[in-house]
Amino acid sequence: MASDEQFPAALTALEEYRDIERQMSQPEVASNPDKMRKLGRRHSELGLIVSAYQQYARVRDDYEAAKEMADEDADFQAEAKRLESQLPGVEEKLRNALIPRDPDDSRDVIMEIKAGTGGEEAALFAGDLLRMYTRYAEKRGWKTELMSENSTELGGMKDVQIALRAKSVQSPVDGVWASMKYEGGVHRVQRVPVTESQGRIQTSAAGVIVFPEADEDDDEIEVDPKDLKIDIFMSSGPGGQSVNTTYSAVRMTHIPTGIVVSMQDEKSQIQNRQAALRVLKSRLLAMKHEQEAEEAADMRHSQVRSMDRSERIRTYNFPENRIVDHRTNYKAYNLDQVLDGDLQAVIDSDMQTDEADRLAAQQK
Repeated sequence: MASDEQFPAALTALEEYRDIERQMSQPEVASNPDKMRKLGRRHSELGLIVSAYQQYARVRDDYEAAKEMADEDADFQAEAKRLESQLPGVEEKLRNALIPRDPDDSRDVIMEIKAGTGGEEAALFAGDLLRMYTRYAEKRGWKTELMSENSTELGGMKDVQIALRAKSVQSPVDGVWASMKYEGGVHRVQRVPVTESQGRIQTSAAGVIVFPEADEDDDEIEVDPKDLKIDIFMSSGPGGQSVNTTYSAVRMTHIPTGIVVSMQDEKSQIQNRQAALRVLKSRLLAMKHEQEAEEAADMRHSQVRSMDRSERIRTYNFPENRIVDHRTNYKAYNLDQVLDGDLQAVIDSDMQTDEADRLAAQQK
């Protein structure tokens, strides 16, 4: 039978959990939305451990009490046996809760969708993916914000950026990043394009990059204005045509890393600067955490950055109404429903595989 000494990490988590609750009750903290958001995120993360520990401690204590009373009263023997049979389950639940989670799971995300190989058909498919993710976000009760888009004359998307945000602080398992991080990679589509007159099936691809959104005052990421090169240009619409006569579009280059962010969809140069900085900080946060994970030899589900269609994570086959996730071997024949936002079963397959990997790593 386990004891508190066998779960020191749970006791540490419980102490931090209570300290955070004390901080959140202080007026100066309660009146600071940014501070409350950070504390709330950590509180939710620790809450999974605390809940599992409290359940374990309750069963353990009840078992000890019933075992003592069983020596004096035979009626408690059955109760002691029942509680003893529950102990392995609650201990296992606590061990699973203590497995390190992705620290970004409860964060919101910014997603980029880019047309890859396949010309106009790839751009149309990128538009389909945008609609799929938007509908999925609606089903989850998340807010969506279209940050930038570069559309084609046929209504496709050369590239688009969208922010997905929970309406309140989420438990890590229900966070936006916890689900959407698995969408990063190359998505391949097989169908007869609207531009194909011979009815031949064409294969094309779109790339998806997802990264957790940094808070405006995130202590982890600081951007020195001296490290930024900012170019101002005129916004353009489908086909590159000018859509206004003011130089409000912004191209922001982070010199140390070479990351480039362009924004043109906001009404003013100031708003485009702010949007570009949000995306830049989020990319830097993702880069920082990826480097930390690589150093810890724990880089799972790394996102495919190439638009090469051979490096695919998922295939959408329209003639057979089939969707396949190549990382988990998930296969279903409800592609029409998936594209309408019924994406949860596909994502669940990735989450379950990831959880199994983390559990296996913990047991080594």
